Amino acid sequence: MSSTYDESTGFDETTDSFWEVGNYKRTVKRIDDGHRLCNDLMSCLQERAKIEKSYSQQLTDWSKRWRQLIEKGPQYGTVERAWLALMTEADKVSDLHQEVKNGLLNEDLEKVRNWQKDAYHKQIMGGFKETKEAEEGFKKAQKPWAKKLKEVETAKKAYHMACKEEKLASTREANSKAEASVTPDQQKKLHEKVDKCKQDVQKAKEKYEKSLEELDKCTPPYMESMEQVFDLCQQMEVKRITFLKEILLDIKRHLNLTETQCYSMVYRDLERTILAANTQEDLKWFSNNHGPGMPMNWPQFEDYNPELTHTIAKKVKKPNEGVTLTGITPGGDQGAGDRGSVSSSEKNQAREADWSDDEQPTGYSANDGSDGASCYDEEAGGGSRGRAVRVRALYDYDGQEQDELTFKAGEEFTRIEDEDDQGWCKGRLDSGKTGLYPANYVEPI
Repeated sequence: MSSTYDESTGFDETTDSFWEVGNYKRTVKRIDDGHRLCNDLMSCLQERAKIEKSYSQQLTDWSKRWRQLIEKGPQYGTVERAWLALMTEADKVSDLHQEVKNGLLNEDLEKVRNWQKDAYHKQIMGGFKETKEAEEGFKKAQKPWAKKLKEVETAKKAYHMACKEEKLASTREANSKAEASVTPDQQKKLHEKVDKCKQDVQKAKEKYEKSLEELDKCTPPYMESMEQVFDLCQQMEVKRITFLKEILLDIKRHLNLTETQCYSMVYRDLERTILAANTQEDLKWFSNNHGPGMPMNWPQFEDYNPELTHTIAKKVKKPNEGVTLTGITPGGDQGAGDRGSVSSSEKNQAREADWSDDEQPTGYSANDGSDGASCYDEEAGGGSRGRAVRVRALYDYDGQEQDELTFKAGEEFTRIEDEDDQGWCKGRLDSGKTGLYPANYVEPI
């Protein structure tokens, strides 16, 4: 560490040059810093991979939850498919971010780890081989010059002390001339002291100048040796920076999904599905399934058939409400009774007593006790009951009579007869059993 005088500020400024003794340690420390920076980069990649994994999982969870809500919700048709396409996009993007995570951990992080292992070799006693070699190289190059520099500092100190002594002796001699008490002999001694100090100053100056000359001679080889060791450190740093640049480009390639062809295809498919949504097609579907486009078993003249018995009309049951049975008299009066307390035999008796053979209702014309085969035959034969439609149960229903179906919410089966004027339909479970059920307990699929 040396100092120079700055005329503009009037203060001494301390230099911090590489050539100062010991200042090469910053270059040596850079080697250890390089190893630590590799660890920092790996930690950085691990944290980003964790973020990618978390985002991927969140997209998957979001997609799964909303897909279920949309499928069970009231939206229908092509717009429903367009809405669901957002969930498909989320699933595909989730996969892409999972691939980003895998690329960061399995490729980029492993590259950094392997490069670090090859570039920095740990020693048994601690530290790295590369650090030790650089330290020893700088010490060896600086040792001769540092020795000469120490001699210069010693000679300079001796010269400055001699100057100080000479000045002090001169001051004493000058003061003695003004004092009457100083004898001539004392003045002579003071004068001899001044002469001796001047000789000492001259000798110290010559020695100081000579040591500076020797130091100047050592400076060129000193600089050459130091530069050689520094160049070796620079070459190692070139390799580290070059590798760091390459690995950062690899990381960018993994992170930049816009360069992935399938990423752009995800949004092309999403746009195509959304643009395919057709308002008129959806309105037509709703009309055919829930509006005027639905088939209807309009009342028609029916010939008397003594072999057929009449079905008893049933009143529709809403969720959380009781079910009542209604026997309809020819005059139109209804006698309501508890749905659960009426047996099949009582229903048959009420039907035979209340209905005349000439006044068959326009409800179900099939026998209450008919089995699944007869219903299937009627459907297959193109009867007037309407086309078969797959439906999904909205609520649990426990059939209270033998001619009623029992099903759970979410269960799917086939509607084989349309809703009658009392709100009951006939359906067939996938097990083959047929029977009646409340129409508002299901929805078309």
